[in-house]
Amino acid sequence: MKLLIINGPNLNLLGKRDRSLYGSLGLDEIENKLNSEAEKLKINIEFFQSNHEGNIVDFLQSNSLNSDGIIINPGALTHYGISLRDGLLDSKLPIIEVHLSNIHSREEFRNRSVVSDISVGQIVGLGWQGYIYALNFLKYYIDTK
Repeated sequence: MKLLIINGPNLNLLGKRDRSLYGSLGLDEIENKLNSEAEKLKINIEFFQSNHEGNIVDFLQSNSLNSDGIIINPGALTHYGISLRDGLLDSKLPIIEVHLSNIHSREEFRNRSVVSDISVGQIVGLGWQGYIYALNFLKYYIDTK
């Protein structure tokens, strides 16, 4: 099983951004934790982060045919990334949307996600552990489908 783990704009600055919202771990530290969990679950994972929506769409188009599922934290693209949404739809893969902070308890514009209705599920507000929960659930979901 191969899963894509995609992070959108500004997530490259995790650990430096507002720690009260996003925690103190950097993206590389989260990826290390995910690699450890994926090894236990016998899952291959491929990470990608970009601050540019088109780069993420290009990555999806190049990698979705050889993958089984997607975990994505779209960052700010959550609220308006229509080409990202279309790329995710075109992949025809199960998607779990992850957010470190609870987007539903923040500014009103952050409450809307253009990805949530095409996702199997959404994990919000659980910090970096949300990625681990997403990895475990997506494996279960794919295995039982």
